[in-house]
Amino acid sequence: MTDTHNDCVFCTLLDGRVAATFLHRDERCAVFMDIRPVNPGHVLIIPVEHAPALADVDPETAGHMMRLGQRYAAAIRASGLRCEGVNLLLADGEAAMQEVFHTHLHVFPRYRGDGFGLRFGPHYAAQEREELDRTGAMVRNAAAALEE
Repeated sequence: MTDTHNDCVFCTLLDGRVAATFLHRDERCAVFMDIRPVNPGHVLIIPVEHAPALADVDPETAGHMMRLGQRYAAAIRASGLRCEGVNLLLADGEAAMQEVFHTHLHVFPRYRGDGFGLRFGPHYAAQEREELDRTGAMVRNAAAALEE
């Protein structure tokens, strides 16, 4: 059952208050066409249960989202739409460019010169092994603490 939030546009799509072009829906996830596509064929995959952040999605549903992403990436390639590659993008948090706070996985076709891109920041460079080991330990320790 959908945890409907009146201010969540994706919840309004799920409960039928706003029209959407659904391609798939099951007890865990829904797939529909993005109203503002990067390129034709751009789909969104969302959990049926409202989950603002990726950490709020149960692991089985997150895995199902990725399986659907794989399926729809293959479908986009086979569809006849212009597609030289496919991006899967999940923005988690405002700083990561998340605009709708209901977790969603973008799956969209790419082709040379389509105008879409991400640019690397000023600190994008190879890191020294010592720095990688230090930050890796911080992430490893945090992951272990989450399992406790």
